[in-house]
Amino acid sequence: MPIALFALTLSAFAIGTTEFVIVGLLPTVAADLAISLPSAGLLVSLYALGVAVGAPVLTALAGRVPRKTLLLALMALFTAGNLLAWQAPSYAALVAARVLTGLAHGVFFSIGSTIATGLVPREKAASAIAIMFTGLTVALVTGVPLGTFIGQHFGWRDTFLAVAALGVLAFAGSALFVPRGIAHTPPATLRQQARVLAEPRLLLVYAKTAIGYGGTFIPFTFLAPILTDIAGFSAGAVGWVMLVYGASVAAGNLWGGRLADRLGPIPALRILFALLAAVLLLLQFTAPHPWLVVGTVLLWGAVAFGNVPGLQVYVVQQAERCTPGAVDVASGLNIGAFNLGIAGAAWAGGQIVTHWGLMHTPWIGALVVLVALGLTHCSGVLDRRGGVPARSGRPVPAAH
Repeated sequence: MPIALFALTLSAFAIGTTEFVIVGLLPTVAADLAISLPSAGLLVSLYALGVAVGAPVLTALAGRVPRKTLLLALMALFTAGNLLAWQAPSYAALVAARVLTGLAHGVFFSIGSTIATGLVPREKAASAIAIMFTGLTVALVTGVPLGTFIGQHFGWRDTFLAVAALGVLAFAGSALFVPRGIAHTPPATLRQQARVLAEPRLLLVYAKTAIGYGGTFIPFTFLAPILTDIAGFSAGAVGWVMLVYGASVAAGNLWGGRLADRLGPIPALRILFALLAAVLLLLQFTAPHPWLVVGTVLLWGAVAFGNVPGLQVYVVQQAERCTPGAVDVASGLNIGAFNLGIAGAAWAGGQIVTHWGLMHTPWIGALVVLVALGLTHCSGVLDRRGGVPARSGRPVPAAH
């Protein structure tokens, strides 16, 4: 694999770290800026909103910009956003910094797959994309816990400075090694994306994605204060618990992919959403007990993102049937649904904490995940009525 691909992987690592590291820093940021926990939670919500808006809108607007030029501009914007967060004089400035980095995130992953496949022969395209996306997994396993550790021991601002340094390295790697003139087809226009959003079966998938992830992010946004205020962990221990979570996520992703391959996406999603709801409900009872809550977080990570492969496979299968000319658009919009779910969940979690209290987030999150489970059941029923087998997700050939 060309070294340029690893420059993209480093970019993905930096972007993944800055997205999720804020979860471990919320109590520290809230105390330093003299804001409430729900207000700090908006730093998660508004970042995700920036991703959801940036991915379709800015990618469409930048369709004619050469890929390397656009990549370098994105990493410059990402670095600038983190530097602004480092020096943010106020909460409003930190919000602006998060939105800026969210915009860069959305466009980066919209074009990243195209750039990665343009760097390798056609038969290695899938491997190239997989290598680039390992940056996100590694960010959850190492970048987020390390960033949380830096924030707890040296101050949350230094975490953003460290991520900005990663952005500079990624910019330099891309400038040196990513070739110019990478061929690309223009991304979908906003009109083409709107056509995809007119398909009811695809809207059902997007609803499952947004609601399913919304359920898990209602309590996950406030995991750090749950660990410190309810379980009694020190602030410095939060990073270690995040390390446990990240390692479990990496294993859960692999398990979720194999489960979807073996059973088909709908049966796998039923299992994963049911397990996720059960784990969130379990958190309601184990949160006051330090060792039990760590075990629950370990289980949580194993199922929190394990539904990603099933959801992505399923949305592609539905797009092949409903909008065969816009499969990539449909897949990309599912990432937007994921981030809309995060944005709504972080906001809703803040409202729950404000009006009811911190420990109402796990059971409410479990109920929301059960809604996603119900929608998954509806999809399965519709597939059976349409003659679509559970395992393949494709129509059964007509009998002769």
